[in-house]
Amino acid sequence: MTLPVVAKLYANKTKIERFSLSSCLHNYYFRPMKDARLRIAVTGSSGQLGQELQWLAPLYPDMEFTFFSKQDWDIAIESVNELQLSTSQLNVVINCAAYTNVEKAEDDFESASATNSKGPGYLATACKKHGALLIHISTDYVFDGHQHVPYIEEDSVNPMNMYGLSKLHGEQAVDAATNRYYTIRTSWLYSRYGHNFYNTMLRLADERESLRVVDDQIASPTYAKFLAEDILHLIRLKLLDFRPIPFGVYHYTQLGETSWFGFAQEIMRINQKTIQLEAVRSAEFPTKAKRPQYSKLSTRKWEEYTSIALRTWQEGVEACRLSSSSN
Repeated sequence: MTLPVVAKLYANKTKIERFSLSSCLHNYYFRPMKDARLRIAVTGSSGQLGQELQWLAPLYPDMEFTFFSKQDWDIAIESVNELQLSTSQLNVVINCAAYTNVEKAEDDFESASATNSKGPGYLATACKKHGALLIHISTDYVFDGHQHVPYIEEDSVNPMNMYGLSKLHGEQAVDAATNRYYTIRTSWLYSRYGHNFYNTMLRLADERESLRVVDDQIASPTYAKFLAEDILHLIRLKLLDFRPIPFGVYHYTQLGETSWFGFAQEIMRINQKTIQLEAVRSAEFPTKAKRPQYSKLSTRKWEEYTSIALRTWQEGVEACRLSSSSN
């Protein structure tokens, strides 16, 4: 399609019509080669989300995955991003790499910033240069939790801790480097893999007779496998079905909200654990890093633009139990 033809197509179009046409032209120029599988790289593959993507990969024959641990692809090293993108001919990079120790980040912001702030910027720059779509994962901790209704993407950000600040800087770095990205904010991620609240509760249920759990922090638990599935669905919609889903920031969680105490109750119920749970306030568990009291994310934008149906957080807990018991 030549430039004169494009110019003619734009002539006498309204602003809305031009946006729609731009999306179609974008999909024309960035479509994958006919009969070729999408080439997808996943950074941070040893984490919860990365491992769920590895488990799902064989179920997506139209996608060719390569998984990278930090040792294989350290996004905090600028030259490594350029090397990987210049030699791999990637269509998509899913950035699961993250520094996630919220408490430790208070004392070691430099390390948190390297992976959560500078790294995403380096990666986004390389993705733009080599024509790859970037999917970047962020957090509800970019908000301070002072409001009492679910946060939308346009709400003012104000991190309460250094981890949240490092993730916010990462979002900003991605936005400054490229316009072909989806930043997906999520909350309270858990899975059958690694260290997370779900696995910790089950371990403690086998070690103790009772447990005190915070009841005044509210958000929505997010099952990593559901998120992984829907990220791949998003990629398919955008790059294979040519759906005009605008780039930018999206909120993704399961439906509903609860406290850590309510989450713990559901974990114990689903797994038939009889441990005694006691609800307590955050003040009884002083931590160096402050957490938002209310960080429920509104998923309306995600549902509107992707039409990908979301499940409840209780369905996530049940699915995690079934997944764990099948291994």
